[in-house]
Amino acid sequence: MLETQPWILRQPGPGRRLRLFCFSYAGGNAASYLPWQAELDPAIEVCALQLPGRGARMGETPYSCLASLVAALAPVIASRNALPFAFFGHSLGALVAFEVARHLQRHGMPMPEHLFVSGCEAPQYRSPPKNLHALPEAELIESLRSYNGTPSEVLAHRELMELLLPTIRADFSLVDNYHYDPAPLLTIPVTVLAGRGDDHVATGLVEQWQRETEAACEIEWFDGDHFFIHSERRAVLRCVAAGLAAGQYA
Repeated sequence: MLETQPWILRQPGPGRRLRLFCFSYAGGNAASYLPWQAELDPAIEVCALQLPGRGARMGETPYSCLASLVAALAPVIASRNALPFAFFGHSLGALVAFEVARHLQRHGMPMPEHLFVSGCEAPQYRSPPKNLHALPEAELIESLRSYNGTPSEVLAHRELMELLLPTIRADFSLVDNYHYDPAPLLTIPVTVLAGRGDDHVATGLVEQWQRETEAACEIEWFDGDHFFIHSERRAVLRCVAAGLAAGQYA
């Protein structure tokens, strides 16, 4: 049975030993992670994080300041510390997951056992911002088309896009206005996932994630474009399962 709370979508079940908090990409909905539950070890509980401005929270104002979002998310996650947990984030979600992990470490709060960052350049060495959040509507929609993550029929539905674009703009502003602040290295292992055909992520900047942790950092490459997490889902989930099993968390 699906359990929904303001921030978390999950399917509770017996024998859970680890929670995998999943952070969505710009414009994404937490529900896209729910199918993962059936494909991962039942000991892993997928906890998909639903941000304001989408799904059941459509009427709420989306965050446009990453620091404010991180400050709101961190205590929500820290309060669920009865089980060990790990983070998975794709694109914008990778940045958010990384900054939440740093916030937790900085404030002495419970830490994830593992950080999976997907489809995202290393935060310290990012390409210049594209300022997608400031584009006129037609240009923004064309930019979304280039990412290949939004169905063409959705992009062509004017009324639906008018409903979705404010949240998409807010999400892109989180990316465009991101500022990296130096901080102590993370103390947890990091797995970096990247698409060989991803034109929105520079190959050399993926490898720089190794500079963000004093623990092990593995880089895994997949076929596909920026949204290889959909087209190569089984391979992605095998990678996640292997990373968690290596740490004997699940």
